Amino acid sequence: MKKETKLISIGILTAIGSSLCCITPLLAILAGTSGLASSFAWLEPLRPYLIGLSVVVLGFAWYQAIKPSKQVDCNCDSPQKASFLQSKSFLGLVTVFSVLMLSFPLYAHVFYPNSPKETITSNVTYTKLIEFKISGMTCDGCAEHINHEIRNLDGIIEAAASYEKGNTIVKFDSTLVDLASIEQAINLTGYTITSQIEN
Repeated sequence: MKKETKLISIGILTAIGSSLCCITPLLAILAGTSGLASSFAWLEPLRPYLIGLSVVVLGFAWYQAIKPSKQVDCNCDSPQKASFLQSKSFLGLVTVFSVLMLSFPLYAHVFYPNSPKETITSNVTYTKLIEFKISGMTCDGCAEHINHEIRNLDGIIEAAASYEKGNTIVKFDSTLVDLASIEQAINLTGYTITSQIEN
């Protein structure tokens, strides 16, 4: 039974490790420390291996839990009941938790409030469009984190970050917000602006 507990522990750790790069931006916003968001971006290349390890470890733990036990004929005392941490119920909870952690990038956007401010510009000449190339984003959660920080600024008409393209495109009213404020909002997320192209 101790072997199962070790397998369960390894399964939990690998599941958390594989989603840590995606969960950190959300935790950073909740904690009010946005700069920590990209701290675990280095885990992204390891994500497929951690997912595979999680699946193998939990699969083996389930195999150990459901395989028939050997019956031994003896006049021994009846076997002790396994603790909750060694039960199939606990293994089931760990499996559900692991699946939620492993699939976090698929539903991370749900946790970022989408409360776009309505900015009305009276003169189109003050409307600017700029593209920032950004490094360090690893999933949709990272892009949503950047969008969230930019949209909190007054004068932002539209912000669209993409981790696949490694950029964010911002449309803003230059009379209400300046370029330095937008750059500062992005830098506070912990991701790095590598270049910018004004359109």
